[in-house]
Amino acid sequence: MFDFFSWQHLSIMLVVALVVVGPKDLPRLMNMAGKWAGKARAMATEFRRSFDEMARESELAELRKEIEDLKKNNPVSDLASSLASVESEVNSSMEAVSTAPAHAAETVEPRSGEFAVTDSAPHPRNAPIVETP
Repeated sequence: MFDFFSWQHLSIMLVVALVVVGPKDLPRLMNMAGKWAGKARAMATEFRRSFDEMARESELAELRKEIEDLKKNNPVSDLASSLASVESEVNSSMEAVSTAPAHAAETVEPRSGEFAVTDSAPHPRNAPIVETP
């Protein structure tokens, strides 16, 4: 607190105050100086608190802005909306395939290595196999 003055400077100031003010009024003067110093310290503390509060409010405003930006530009919601659009396209394609005419499937020839699937009744298990020459 007294870094500005050394002990020698303070002692000289006290001696001058004692001589100028006098021993009778010196305690009152020191009391007033103490009150002024207390008021100055309280004002400095209040200024520091208000400055810290303004800094916190500005930080909170920046955080709110960042959160709003993230909500607007959320990559997860963009991905979810794109997946929903792809899903709707797949569903519409599946509906188109399921509503296609049945004769269209009959005209398709199997590719090499594939077998054509026909709707025929299965052979009975114990029926004799007859080979035709």
